[in-house]
Amino acid sequence: MLKSKFSARTLSGIGDVSQADWNALLPARGEPAYHPFTDWDFLDALEKSGSVGGQTGWQPFHLLLEGEDGAPIGAAPLYVKSHSMGEYVFDQGWADASERAGLPYYPKLQCAIPFTPATGPRLIASSDEARTALINGMLNICEQADLSSAHLTFIEPALAPLLEQNGFLIRTDRQFHFVNRGYENFDDFLGSLTARKRKKIKSERKRACETVTIKRLRGDEITAAHWDAFYKFYIDTAQRKWGRPYLTRSFFERIHEHMRDQVLLVFAYQDELPIAGALNFIGGDTLYGRHWGASQHIPFLHFELCYYQAIEAGIEMGLSRVEAGAQGEHKLARGYEPTATYSAHHFRHEGLHAAIEDFLARERQAVSQHINMLGEYSPFKKGPPHVT
Repeated sequence: MLKSKFSARTLSGIGDVSQADWNALLPARGEPAYHPFTDWDFLDALEKSGSVGGQTGWQPFHLLLEGEDGAPIGAAPLYVKSHSMGEYVFDQGWADASERAGLPYYPKLQCAIPFTPATGPRLIASSDEARTALINGMLNICEQADLSSAHLTFIEPALAPLLEQNGFLIRTDRQFHFVNRGYENFDDFLGSLTARKRKKIKSERKRACETVTIKRLRGDEITAAHWDAFYKFYIDTAQRKWGRPYLTRSFFERIHEHMRDQVLLVFAYQDELPIAGALNFIGGDTLYGRHWGASQHIPFLHFELCYYQAIEAGIEMGLSRVEAGAQGEHKLARGYEPTATYSAHHFRHEGLHAAIEDFLARERQAVSQHINMLGEYSPFKKGPPHVT
């Protein structure tokens, strides 16, 4: 039960709480710990654009924790899910096993940022006491709404022990992140690589740029025409990879209106015509690569726009990291290091919970071994760098 000095209420949309009250719980834009994806404006853009809600299978059900004076002291971005798409932590196998056993898996409760495989705040509060109240609030929602389970994806590593203490199972996976070790520029970064890898990257960049001009755009440099072009690239990639795009054109309009200073667009042009683009979001100390697309295939252009330009921009902006999205072992040879990611899961059915607990114990060991193995193939001169 929640302690009496806390009260929790659910929100049918982020608009049920003011931007000022929600964002007051988070680091401000420009602060090192700022995460763009938990920003009220980002969540509002998802909802107002129809990218979530309605028939999307992502029903907003955010949790707000208030003190005795009614002031918000904690929050969690929550969604009731009727499927497992757009999460990037794959539990479809669990769903299949549950359904075969006669246990409905959907709907479930998801604490996440839709369509965004980026680690960040999930239980937004300044104390473990408040975070525990949010955990209890999530479990109460599952009981009251008869949801099968509660999931928190891409949690910050420091949150895992508290969730374990409250009966959640921890799952690990891996991504590939660029770590800025004080590089002055891209050439300085190249100097940290082995000669063979350095030569390969230089060759790829030269090939990619032979017939195109690359431009990086931020803030007021970005126009509606840029978004029109990028959306066409996004739609093409989404349809080829997922079958249907998650984000609507209106989402990008709202991001431009309210968050364009947190956006970096990288475009490739031929004769002033954009033929490819990559979208990045700028956090306090991290550049997040999110989407890309192209109207024609040019060898190595994907690597140039999504990986090398992101590294170069991150170094220029003095950022600590570049996160280039989910999966992709090919990123390792391009300076992105294996990094563990974490999620947490709680199942109301004890038998399902126990079976998945056994599976996760073995999976965590395999993931750890895989990360260590990948580190042996580091492109850096002095052996594998520290695995984060």
